[in-house]
Amino acid sequence: MAEAHQAVAFQFTVTPEGIDLQLSHQALTEIYLSGVRSWKKRIIRLKNSVITGVYPASPSSWLFVVIAILATMYTRSDPSMGLIAKIQEHLPVSQSMSTQCQAVVSAVLFSTMLWLLLIFTMRLCLKQLLSYHRWMFEQHGKMSTTTKVWVALVRIFSGRKPLLYSYQGSLPNLPVPTVKDTVKRYLESVRPLTDDSQYERMTQLATEFESSLGNRLQWYLKLKALWASNYVSDWWEEYVYLRGRSPLMVNSNYYGMDFLYVTPTPIQAARAGNSIHAFFLYRRKLNREEIKPSRIPGTVIPLCAAQCERIFNTARTPGEETDSVQHWQDSDYIVVYHRGRYFRLRVYQAGRLLSPREIEFQIQRILDDTSPPSKGEAKLGALTAGDRIPWAQARKKHFGSGVNKRSLDCIERAAFFVTLDDDEQGMLGDDPEASLDRYAKSLLHGKCYDRWFDKSFSVVYFKNGKTGINAEHSWADAPVVAHLWEYTLATDCFQLGYNAEGHCKGEVDSSLPRPQKLNWEIAPECEEQISQSLTVAQALADDLDFHVLSFKDFGKGRVKRCRVSPDAFVQMALQLAYYRNRRTFCLTYEASMTRLFREGRTETVRSCTSESSAFVRALEGGEAAEVCRRLFRSASEKHQQLYRLAMTGAGIDRHLFCLYVVSKYLGVESPFLKEVLSEPWRLSTSQTPVQQVELFDMVNHPEYISCGGGFGPVADDGYGVSYYVLGDSMINFHISCKHSCPDTDAHKFGAEIRKALHDLIQLLSPSHREPSKVGESRHEFKKDL
Repeated sequence: MAEAHQAVAFQFTVTPEGIDLQLSHQALTEIYLSGVRSWKKRIIRLKNSVITGVYPASPSSWLFVVIAILATMYTRSDPSMGLIAKIQEHLPVSQSMSTQCQAVVSAVLFSTMLWLLLIFTMRLCLKQLLSYHRWMFEQHGKMSTTTKVWVALVRIFSGRKPLLYSYQGSLPNLPVPTVKDTVKRYLESVRPLTDDSQYERMTQLATEFESSLGNRLQWYLKLKALWASNYVSDWWEEYVYLRGRSPLMVNSNYYGMDFLYVTPTPIQAARAGNSIHAFFLYRRKLNREEIKPSRIPGTVIPLCAAQCERIFNTARTPGEETDSVQHWQDSDYIVVYHRGRYFRLRVYQAGRLLSPREIEFQIQRILDDTSPPSKGEAKLGALTAGDRIPWAQARKKHFGSGVNKRSLDCIERAAFFVTLDDDEQGMLGDDPEASLDRYAKSLLHGKCYDRWFDKSFSVVYFKNGKTGINAEHSWADAPVVAHLWEYTLATDCFQLGYNAEGHCKGEVDSSLPRPQKLNWEIAPECEEQISQSLTVAQALADDLDFHVLSFKDFGKGRVKRCRVSPDAFVQMALQLAYYRNRRTFCLTYEASMTRLFREGRTETVRSCTSESSAFVRALEGGEAAEVCRRLFRSASEKHQQLYRLAMTGAGIDRHLFCLYVVSKYLGVESPFLKEVLSEPWRLSTSQTPVQQVELFDMVNHPEYISCGGGFGPVADDGYGVSYYVLGDSMINFHISCKHSCPDTDAHKFGAEIRKALHDLIQLLSPSHREPSKVGESRHEFKKDL
């Protein structure tokens, strides 16, 4: 009961003489310091709101404008053209205000209005400049005069030292493509996947839609685009994520790995101490908006930062029809899971963030705690891993009041969730590839009850010091979490570090209150639901086939020497590998971002094109190398063009999705949209680039970089492929599929990807001897398998 006493600020007893009140000085001090910390944050937020609100100007520029206007008054000139005099006439007459004082006040008011007008003009100009995307379509290394002038103007209007959210008000709104363009590009995308009769049928459906219902639906979308800051994002979050009723685990959540070849310390508590401290350093920078705005690499073009707002103190709560995302302004603790128990661990003491060594000390206390879990507590997390409707019903019935509600609120309001895992993971033993596969599966689903899949992100610390992250998808996309993860890994190793024994540096205040164990009263009926959810989740986890392919034979450096985009190169390799694996082509999803626009999230690049399928058929048909190279170049250029269109708001899938949503609101059926939205993505791919290259030395220490991350397959008979291009010499692939599908195998597909990469680089490298029939070497590779 020690933790219960620590939570009480005062005690009292009733005596014959009256009430004897005993105040706890320590508890009241904590309350006072917590309030001070909260008010400091409010002041910082207010200051940042002012700075962001006047950007690209600065608050100090107001004083400059005021002084300039006052100076002109003393030179007997009137830059206001009589407006200052008009303002002076309408000022309230005051006995204590002289005529000269009224003139000064009127000048200050005019200066303020002029300053605000200048800010509005600068912001409008910057917004118009950021709407220019022609630069993206220019040939690499050849910048037009127009683009050079544009770059100079963007630099001028961007101001100096922007905060994280400074550009938000200047970002353009996502444009609505025309129905004609979307339909045209859609038909182009399905041409290589259909025969003549199927294509003719889809063409008729598309033409009918374009000439009739499409224009009506488009009108509503244009109206929404005028009213909302982004016509896609809110519907995308609600209908694609929050209304999904299947388990989040595997189907939606994704993961990120630790360093591939390095474990900074083998001590579990020490690794947790450093990285948890680093997470809160990032949150502090986030709250103060000290994180630099993300930009397109190598450019001055900012990206939307709206998704950063919900990184911490956020949870997805289940509902019977739709879930919701809840975000709290602050939280001074985390929740830690270990061996079936949940602990509340405060990371602030006396108004300061605990040091890494102190957090390690607290984590070790949890690891050393031998208390058993309460009845029904051990596998409680399975509720978040199963179907959403049963979890929503159980939450409403069993967690709506009392001790269960308090403990559940504690988990959901925590900064983030932590799991102390008893397993060892990483590249272990005599079979490092198999151990990497187990590592990936553990991060994606664990034991199906030892992660809290509803939290914005959960961090897992394994027994041997390895770590990883599991993130919920509805509130943000992978690049936002990857940015946080890169910062944490770099800060953990390169800034905080460890002592010679592998412990965190610093001293420990041994008087820190112990982590507080959460209490639960789980009814038998709730235990039954936990068991059912665990059964559903376990079946999903057992069906998942996963393979992590660490490709070290070459990387983007060699690909670039062939004058090819690394992303296009990998996508063509995936098309070739899939065709060899299944002897057909499929609808392929590659995620692209639309964060050039306000509140932008993602768009789809349909990587399987007529050009890519023509190249693959030529290569597999034994065509001459020169012909294959020409077709590859054409396919690569087409892919790059589609990627640019997607980034600049001219993609097709989000537009079609929103048209479908409008049709549902209007209660009208569209055979065309219904068929489009029901097409399966049998190959779902995504690249997560390294964003903070300056944090890592990938030339001298390539081992100090994350192995990347992955996700589950989108279709039951398809593959999910995430790839992570590391420096110039490594590409990591995370491949998922399902055992229940006889046509998919993650390891075989990984082998096909490896073979495809070698075949493509052999085809494109002029310095290597090439066989006249590039596809001939494939039979030799089969023998090696």
